[in-house]
Parts: sequence; C-alpha cells; structure tokens
Amino acid sequence: MIVRYGSRSEEVRFAIGNPELSGAEEKADTVRRRWNRTARFYGYMMGFMDRVVVRKWRRLLWSRVESSRVLEIGVGTGNNFSYYPAGAKVTAVDFSEEMLKRANNRASRDKVKVNLRRMDAQNLEFSENTFNTVVASMVFCAIPDPVRGIREVERVCKQGGKVVLLEQDLSAHWSSRWLVRVANPLIARMGSDWRRRPLETVAKSGLKVERVTNLWMGLFKLIEARKVQV
Repeated sequence: MIVRYGSRSEEVRFAIGNPELSGAEEKADTVRRRWNRTARFYGYMMGFMDRVVVRKWRRLLWSRVESSRVLEIGVGTGNNFSYYPAGAKVTAVDFSEEMLKRANNRASRDKVKVNLRRMDAQNLEFSENTFNTVVASMVFCAIPDPVRGIREVERVCKQGGKVVLLEQDLSAHWSSRWLVRVANPLIARMGSDWRRRPLETVAKSGLKVERVTNLWMGLFKLIEARKVQV
C-alpha cells in the first residue's frame, strides 16, 4: 500500500509492509520508531546546532556536489534544503514517516523542489547507476547496518559518480573520545551510535576515498569518495 502526501514535485511515499519482520527488519523498525519519536523535537535540536557550527559544514558538504541528479540519504526534517545547488534534481529519502511529514511541510513552505520518498537506506528502491552524486549528513551513525547501507549507496551511484558524507567519527583525540563515551548512551536512545568509524565503513563498499576533511578535533569528517569505473 502506498500513501502519498504533497504535490507531484514534493511527493512523500509511505510503504506499509508485512508485519512479520525478520531480525534485521525488526532492528530497523525499532530505530525507525525511535526517530519517529525524535522528530517532534529534532528541528529545535538541530536548529541550535546549525546556528553554532553545523550550517557551515552543510554548506561545505553541498559545495562538493557534482552534476544535477542527486540523492540525499536521511533527509530528516529538511535541514539541508537551503544548501541544495541551484538547478539540481534532488531525490531525498528517509525511513521515518514523522521526519518526512515535517520535511514535506518545510519543502512546501520554502518552495523547495525535491522528490521526498520513504525508504530504508539499507534497501534502496532505485536501479543501479542512477545518481551522479549521493549525499548524507550525520546519517550512517543511525543506520542499523552501515556497511549494507554504504553498499547500497555505491550500487545506486553512477560509475565515476561521487559520494559525499558528513559523519561523526570516533576520533583519536582523547577529549572527544571521552565526550562520545559519556554522550553515547543518550544518543543511542534517539537511534544513533557515535562510536562508529565511517572511513572503515566506506572502505568495505568498493568506493575509492579521494579526500577526508577533519572537523572539530576529528569528531566529524567530510568524506569524499568516488565509484570506480569498470
């Protein structure tokens, strides 16, 4: 069953699946329900972080996008809308219905042209070699199986296409590692895990890392990678 919200250019599709879930699906469903709860205050929380520091990182992230056909993984409530490149045809996905409802409202209010779809990053419903650039910001800390997710990103990215990720990283700096250990139990209740190592995840996908920019003591990284042409 497909339930649709918004106009043709701002479409949200909610797929309601089989209630008999496998172990992996049940884990993903648990994370999805946590993010549905988090959606109520996520905009306020990220609004504060954006004003302090994150918006300049978002601007940097989207400045590295190539070509016009773009996929954003984990759109959330639409915090990246302001940074979409002019003329880009962006498809943005998230597995949280509540996040997508807020993103759809924001897109309508701000007149952002984006195709919003409910979709699990671990099982993208796109053909191989579809997008010129795939983008994600602070998303792979929330995907239950990040390796499966990044392999899906590699699959749907065109040969020679680009992947740009802004992600948390368990930094080698002792102070930020201490901060992660203290904060992670609370963060985990929201559906994230900041102890992950995104560069190790990307290395398991077949993507070739071209550039890594360390941000804030290395606790955040901007990773630019490319799908190798065969």
